[in-house]
Amino acid sequence: MRKILFFVLFIISVAQINGQEKPSISEIINEANTLYKEKNYKTAKDKYLKIVELADFEWQKMNATYNAARCLALQKKVDSAFVLLDDVVKYGFKYKSYLMKDSDLAILHKNKKWEKLVDKIPEPNLPNNDPNRAQIVTSDIHNFWQAYNLVREDSLNAKNIYKKYYFEKASDGMQDYMGAKVSSIDYFVKHVESHPRLYKTIKENTLMVDEYKKGIQSSFKNLKEIYPKAIFPDVYFIIGAFTSGGTVTPTGLLIGVNQMSDGEGVDTGELDFGDKLLMNKSKYLPNVVAHELIHFQQDGMKKDTTTLGYVIQEGMADFIGELISGETPNRKIFEWAKGKENKIWSEFKKDMYYDRYNNWIANYKTASEDSYPDLGYWVGYEICKSYYEKSKDKRQAINEMLNIQDYKEFLKDSKWEHKLKIINQREERI
Repeated sequence: MRKILFFVLFIISVAQINGQEKPSISEIINEANTLYKEKNYKTAKDKYLKIVELADFEWQKMNATYNAARCLALQKKVDSAFVLLDDVVKYGFKYKSYLMKDSDLAILHKNKKWEKLVDKIPEPNLPNNDPNRAQIVTSDIHNFWQAYNLVREDSLNAKNIYKKYYFEKASDGMQDYMGAKVSSIDYFVKHVESHPRLYKTIKENTLMVDEYKKGIQSSFKNLKEIYPKAIFPDVYFIIGAFTSGGTVTPTGLLIGVNQMSDGEGVDTGELDFGDKLLMNKSKYLPNVVAHELIHFQQDGMKKDTTTLGYVIQEGMADFIGELISGETPNRKIFEWAKGKENKIWSEFKKDMYYDRYNNWIANYKTASEDSYPDLGYWVGYEICKSYYEKSKDKRQAINEMLNIQDYKEFLKDSKWEHKLKIINQREERI
């Protein structure tokens, strides 16, 4: 089966998270991706083009147009594929390396139009290896609150106000975040307007990013010390729709700061059980950034669709993020897991070598007090911690973690299960 590119996967996650607001778009996204996987390229192409017609965000339009072009190439409709790829470039496509490695487009390579197309795509900026040069961008937070205040005076015009004063002023990072993690402007507006008490009480905490800049910059420098090959992207702080506290794209680290704004005086009474768990204290902002910074370093890891691979990637971001920032942002999960280690591990082993991501990560919608979400972070953290602790050369261990090629072998080498047995024996003696 051909592999859907990295940036296309974000659209899948949007459909899973935000299908309620624009079911037509979300359903079409799921249908298109399913048809693509089933090699029904003709119908998949039509679905992708429908997404272009309906989507709010340029990022979504770009991805859907690109996928439609791939479907045409796979049908050997070369000229039509080039027409759509020209449109992709106009949308601001900047993933030249993905384009050139995409096997779905192989039939286009011998055409004289190929080199012209490739030349139109700007060369990516050289990776930044200097932690001091990474920018911390907060303009989107200020734009949101300007729009929010205007909406309070004219609530019937909320969508147009947010569009003009927030979305049209979006930073590059916000454009990626909204396209990847928020299905539509309507969904965003509905979220904000349906949580008046929350947004009335979080403003001060969302504006505290400046106070955490030193902590963020310190984490970046600490990573440079233990992983000299590290790359340091810019960091963007965004007001989202409670669909992502943090994610990464080639643009940088994208932080949903409203999910990181809990604290004294904040009213979370409008949030459901799962969203309350998603809400984190603002003091953990540097730790969330550190977590996402580690994800940005993981390009050298083998792409894997087993649950084990997913949780190791997430748990690693927590573990190394904690090493460089002093804490994990998922402390609530770790506290809940105490005393339940055997049960969690026993359940995880049933899913370990299958693609059951949703049982262990981003499963807040099915959360309850007896079924805690995101336990995959804890599982992956413990495996990585065990691997690191048993390694004599700690720097080498970090390098090996960030370049895993065999997750099953990594688990074996971590000695995690042996460590768990020792923990059990100690508890039995007590």
